[in-house]
Amino acid sequence: MSQDVCVIVPTIREYECVRSYVANAENHGFDTGRLEFVLVTEDHCPTEEMEAMLDDLGVAGEVFDGSRREAWLDDHGVGDYTHLIPARSHAQTSFGLLYLWAHDHPYGVFIDDDTRPHDGVDFFGTHLDNLTAERTVESVQSDENWVNVLYHTADEHGLYPRGYPYAAMDETVETGEREVDDVVASQGLWTNVPDLDAVRILMDGDLQGQAETRLTADDFGPDFVAEPGHYLTVCSMNLGFKREVVPAFYQLPMDDNEWSVGRFDDIWSGVFLKRAADVLGTDVLTGDPLCRHDKAPRSTFDDLHNEVAGLELNEHLWTLIDDAGADADTYAGVFEAMADALIDAEADYRNGDFLAFVGEHMHDWLACLDELQSAERAVPADD
Repeated sequence: MSQDVCVIVPTIREYECVRSYVANAENHGFDTGRLEFVLVTEDHCPTEEMEAMLDDLGVAGEVFDGSRREAWLDDHGVGDYTHLIPARSHAQTSFGLLYLWAHDHPYGVFIDDDTRPHDGVDFFGTHLDNLTAERTVESVQSDENWVNVLYHTADEHGLYPRGYPYAAMDETVETGEREVDDVVASQGLWTNVPDLDAVRILMDGDLQGQAETRLTADDFGPDFVAEPGHYLTVCSMNLGFKREVVPAFYQLPMDDNEWSVGRFDDIWSGVFLKRAADVLGTDVLTGDPLCRHDKAPRSTFDDLHNEVAGLELNEHLWTLIDDAGADADTYAGVFEAMADALIDAEADYRNGDFLAFVGEHMHDWLACLDELQSAERAVPADD
């Protein structure tokens, strides 16, 4: 089988994580020939060592630092869109989405370099099964229109994940069952260090950017979907998805902007994806495969500094796009409508002008995908 899964790994430190994921695939009989790795890194990082690792593992892949990303965009006729990929930001994963789009991969997987797969879980196989199977799963909703992805044991640990609006806490949860037959994103959750924002880490009593509370597999229940009209946090450290969602899954111009808004790339893109999925009748499945999150110690106050500029915006973003694109019939159509909603919003919030900046970049994202696809289709086949 040809390479049909584009594995996107943003990394500046622990690129050797790839070895663990390749070993997991081999141990579970998943064909590593299906995988193409895209390592997204920086100019100061050891790109030659990263390439040597991929060669040693015998897997397809490329390594892109800042210079190589710019060259790739120029070579593919979209050099005018370098501003879509912010400098020194986790949101550079958007470049991986462009690579996937240009190379026609039907599936993508995001992996963060501070994660490792669980030995007993077929990591890639589970994500692909989630994206292709038809089955009955738990369905969840709440009276706040938000679902805490840690809800199964929230009464015991009291945690809410990074990006969950503070105003939506203390929700009443209602569960049921529903058939799913078109899952477009498979969100795997995480044991060990939970994915919390800085305020919640401080409330948990940790000053090193991690958490005093740790999670095990026993803290999670069955896979679930949030009902239409109900949002959830989407974390890209362990996430599979279908190619079709890429137009609505831009990771946004975070960190590298005049308002210093950062750390909400996957959170906000997840809100946009969930709205688009609701409009189009598809689903975001959350649960397995679990990964182990080994977040390195760092100052909680540094994270707080990086997050505070966007905290108020995060409380309101979902309400601004909640009715956008209702008549659209494509992911691009819903995304365009959400972009317009942000540009037109009367955003009387701290750093509210950033929302229009995001909306403008969302339009540029769609234009870039159109031009990239046109350029790729224009390349003649080899004789």
